[in-house]
Amino acid sequence: MANKRDYYEVLGVPKNADDAALKKAYRSLAMQYHPDKNPGNKESEEKFKEGAEAYEVLSDADKRARYDRYGHAGVDPNMGGGRGPGGMSMDDIFSQFGDVFGDDSPFNSFFGGAGGRSSGGRTTGQRGGNLRIKVSLSLEEIANGVTKKIKVRKQTTCDECHGSGAKDSSSVKTCGTCNGGGYVRQVRNTFLGQMATTTACPTCGGRGQVVTSNCSKCRGAGTVDGEETLDIDIPAGVEEGMQLQMRGKGNIGPQGGPAGDLLITIEEKPHEHLQRDGQNVIYELFVNFADVGLGTSEEVPTLDGKVKIKIPAGTPAGKIFRLKDKGLPSVQGYRGERGDQLIYVNVWTPKKLNDEERRLLEKMREMPNFKPQPGKSDRTFFEKMRDFFK
Repeated sequence: MANKRDYYEVLGVPKNADDAALKKAYRSLAMQYHPDKNPGNKESEEKFKEGAEAYEVLSDADKRARYDRYGHAGVDPNMGGGRGPGGMSMDDIFSQFGDVFGDDSPFNSFFGGAGGRSSGGRTTGQRGGNLRIKVSLSLEEIANGVTKKIKVRKQTTCDECHGSGAKDSSSVKTCGTCNGGGYVRQVRNTFLGQMATTTACPTCGGRGQVVTSNCSKCRGAGTVDGEETLDIDIPAGVEEGMQLQMRGKGNIGPQGGPAGDLLITIEEKPHEHLQRDGQNVIYELFVNFADVGLGTSEEVPTLDGKVKIKIPAGTPAGKIFRLKDKGLPSVQGYRGERGDQLIYVNVWTPKKLNDEERRLLEKMREMPNFKPQPGKSDRTFFEKMRDFFK
């Protein structure tokens, strides 16, 4: 990720660019570096892919939000995000051309429209749908990262016809429209001049073959209801609402089409003692009046187990203790940085008193050291909070 350019820089747009500006910038870049205008030019091909990757992220509201917050790590598959370096194939790129150039665009039709396309020119069929699931994590799991074993209900390949949708091998024949090529060729007059373009065969949908008799189990779809058990690696530091992506783990496409993606939304389970604030965790420690007056030591929970902290004599209510590096790591994983645990001291005030307790408090109330005498060193609560978070 260190060598990847900023996506806004790639498209040459400001960070507040709207959808129209993104689309316009990508159109211009795609036309400039399109492989058919620069045959055999590897540098142009890489810039073409780089532009497509940038647009794929910035044109998606969820991915753009993650990118703006976490940078490339937010959309890196190793961090559970979107596509990483080199993650987009030409199939991926041309599948989004319909949105950018229009479904009748010469670029869109040149590579067979929205279906997949193999290196030999034949499209791979309709892509399967994405699946969405939610995974609930404890703060301890978020702190350390975790692998979750999840059973997913999905469309899987029919074991009777092996995904072909045909009754048997004799029920599949070569498409007569495209002669098995999967696409048909056209010559069009475009704004770039006359171009020979190809589009998915309307008869076979780009597969190059047609089924004459359907499989009895899947009725020609090539897919059936099934399930798969997946190991989902969740990186440390993820947050509530963050979406992870497993490419190709969604529903299988009909009649041999590529699989969709599995999208995993993160949910945080409430912790019994701790609250999350970004990378920091907060614990509210209740102590009695005698403890803050005389001093004591208290055992407090952390994400790594219990630890003891010292409460010095004279500790005021509202005092904040910091346990460094006892918080959560950054999802970007930079230099192993972790947040801290903040411990707020809250003096417990009894709601009911017996006669002896009341007598003792009445006596202490009149003692000189129990009368408030704030000085310059006794800052207000707001001053403490302001200085603490500077």
